[in-house]
Amino acid sequence: MSTNKTTPTGINPRDFLKTVSPARRQSDAFVLLDLFERVSGYLPVMWGPSIIGFGQYHYRYDSGREGDFLATGFSPRKANLVLYIMPGYQDYSAILDRLGKHKLGKSCLYINTLADIDLTVLEELIKTGLTDLNAKWSVTDGRS
Repeated sequence: MSTNKTTPTGINPRDFLKTVSPARRQSDAFVLLDLFERVSGYLPVMWGPSIIGFGQYHYRYDSGREGDFLATGFSPRKANLVLYIMPGYQDYSAILDRLGKHKLGKSCLYINTLADIDLTVLEELIKTGLTDLNAKWSVTDGRS
């Protein structure tokens, strides 16, 4: 059985963000860092080399595969900001219709810049994603 390749690291998320370029991406990333921390209530943790996660959950599928993963978070990639709103199988179209310019993946939102979206709607999306995830698998701070 395979294990997750993306796991928590000891890297400080704020130190990581200081290395992000261009400057606009870095600025947006610091805004997201504060927003996710405030909305989720969890401290930021680096997952792998470039994802900042907030909270985590333990999953166990019917296949027997199990593991731990971040509950929500983001990654400031060169091409765009990638936001991880779990679980990916939920229909959030009513919220997404109000978010602003974005592209959608299974559990990811791709945003060019925060100026393209409504941050109040993003807060709603993060809260809803965490609530839905917690209903399926218990979300914790990862230290318990």
